[in-house]
Amino acid sequence: MPVARLTTSLNVVTDPADDQTEGTTIDPSEYRRVLGHMPTGVTVVTATAPNGPIGVAIGSFVSISLAPPLVGFFLGNQSGSGIGLREAGSFCVNILGPAQLDLCADMASRADDKFARWEWSSSSATGSPVFPGINAYVDCELHDIVSIGDHDLFVGRVLDLNTIAGGEPMVFHTGRYGSFGAVG
Repeated sequence: MPVARLTTSLNVVTDPADDQTEGTTIDPSEYRRVLGHMPTGVTVVTATAPNGPIGVAIGSFVSISLAPPLVGFFLGNQSGSGIGLREAGSFCVNILGPAQLDLCADMASRADDKFARWEWSSSSATGSPVFPGINAYVDCELHDIVSIGDHDLFVGRVLDLNTIAGGEPMVFHTGRYGSFGAVG
């Protein structure tokens, strides 16, 4: 049976400065305000780089593929953490619950030693930091990095994953942290 394919003409822009598409000027504040109405899960992505552990709070974690098992997250392409993640060649996604708000704040900071007040263990597959009490973790080797606009998409091939505490997720919505509430 033939498969129908949809083809379109896309305006492919590799440098935002070259974007000449008319009618696409969006106010950054309005963009953030409107898209802030979409709740996101909160994670901390960690890695062990040559200069020590790296940690960064991420709200864009996504499952990409089951076969092969791929996950990803977006990181601003000006982020200093991106360099360390590239050097490490692997990463671990720590999926947070509401009890990890202080951990999230530390990993979102620009502190020199984000790990100073946190205990952690090394993941079995990559040696990346895993924090106790998190809901779950996904340990990955770096599969690809794709530059998209002002962010880079880090794609990881899943090597190991596990649930630790389970429970409610930490959620970010309209500039605030919270947890999930079931409907019905």
